[in-house]
Amino acid sequence: LKSNPSNSEEKEAQTQLTKSDELQRLHSQALSAYQQEDYEAAISLLDEILAVCVWDAELRELRAECYIKEGEPSKAISDLKAAAKLKNDNTEAFYKISRIYYQLGDHELSLSEVRECLKLDQDHKQCFSLYKQVKKLNKQIESAEEFIREGRYQDAINKYDSVMKTEPDVPIYATRAKERICHCLSKNQQAAEAIKVCTEVLQLESTNVNALKDRAEAYLLEDLYEE
Repeated sequence: LKSNPSNSEEKEAQTQLTKSDELQRLHSQALSAYQQEDYEAAISLLDEILAVCVWDAELRELRAECYIKEGEPSKAISDLKAAAKLKNDNTEAFYKISRIYYQLGDHELSLSEVRECLKLDQDHKQCFSLYKQVKKLNKQIESAEEFIREGRYQDAINKYDSVMKTEPDVPIYATRAKERICHCLSKNQQAAEAIKVCTEVLQLESTNVNALKDRAEAYLLEDLYEE
């Protein structure tokens, strides 16, 4: 404005300045809401700011934290992926994305993201620790699936037992392992055991189609046609 004063530019500059002050006020409120653990309010305020400040990586990371606290992991992943692109060497974003995918049971995507972190910093302690865990689990699951393709059902059952020991703290892996064990027992014509394990899976996930199909096959082996 000082270098080139004109009425039209002055009006535009004043508008931008007013908007800038408003965004700073919203930012203070968002931080306050986050600190008070009112994550829904923080998200709403951050939505307003990010509509204008689209390229702010730190605000996206803050909103991602709020989404995680609110149990909306897919939205958190979206913000963290943007933050990883917007800020150079953002190992923290890749680590968080990998952890979320891991908690959701998507071990392959988790492995892919944690590798991106280690590409940026091969000595990153958290990423390396997570990488070792995910790689081990991933290898066991791949091995078990290979056994199933080869019809080696008992070997696959043993391998999925190992999966449950490798990751006892994230329930989805135990559920998926049991679902595949149920499939193997049914295919191996161990009907009574298959019915038991499939039923355990269905108590956890009543609409699990694979477990329903495998239990039905097991019932057929036992001539339990009504069931």
